[in-house]
Amino acid sequence: MATGTNIKTYFEGRWHDGDVKTMHAADHGAWLGTTVFDGARQFDGLSPDLEAHCARINRSAEALMITPTMQTDDMVAIAGEGLASYGKEAAVYIRPMYWALAGDDLGIVPLAGATGFALCLEEIPMAAPEASTTLTTTRFRRPVLEDNVVNAKAGCLYPNNARMMVEARQKGFGNALVADAMGNVAESASANVFMVKDAEVFTPIPNGTFLAGITRARHMENMEADGIKVHETVLSFDDFHAADEVFLSGNMMKVTPVSAFDQTTYGVGPNQNPVTRRVREMYWDWAATAP
Repeated sequence: MATGTNIKTYFEGRWHDGDVKTMHAADHGAWLGTTVFDGARQFDGLSPDLEAHCARINRSAEALMITPTMQTDDMVAIAGEGLASYGKEAAVYIRPMYWALAGDDLGIVPLAGATGFALCLEEIPMAAPEASTTLTTTRFRRPVLEDNVVNAKAGCLYPNNARMMVEARQKGFGNALVADAMGNVAESASANVFMVKDAEVFTPIPNGTFLAGITRARHMENMEADGIKVHETVLSFDDFHAADEVFLSGNMMKVTPVSAFDQTTYGVGPNQNPVTRRVREMYWDWAATAP
């Protein structure tokens, strides 16, 4: 079952209404998991950083040895064509996807040039500004490049994220704050993470265990332009317990305030979390003026 509604799918050179079947049972991506995707957003008639997301999927494909078949500009144009059929008020998730069609003689290594492509649009509402989540720890960790394709936005990474989320929900929390192989904080199970202490912002330094997201980078640029000090550094769970504010950063919802991390609570409300609220305001202001 699809996540969103009002789905449109670009496949084999044309647009289709609905959740079109695109992959065959014997496709390499179906039985060996060689799939990559990226996600952008349209909201308020805007699609910020769409080009950056379309460029990243080609890098992800190369990391999985899938041959990219679409130029960035072509993907942007295809997405724009499909988005024109939605109203400007529609919040739309934009998802280009590649998968390997065939493998080598043993079936393991993707065959060069044998690539499937689709671009899916589906309406998924943006979260309300006051919507927040809670975090807890998980026994599962982020992998490293030596044992997984952490340099790609790859479908095969998401079962690990899913079991983090399930464990967190079983404990009564909305998401998990996840460690890297060394036990330092990497990100949440679904998005990058920031913490605020004494009006300065801290985020885990990219160390090859998680994707430093496009939206994350945009927030950092906006904060630095606004005079907010941002530090990429090694962070522990104790640092997050001592934080004044915590928020998540991802393409799906852009900014998500965190109200609690285990027994530690953070203020969420109209007069609290001033940095988190400012980050959200700056992102929407930037999106309205971005080329």
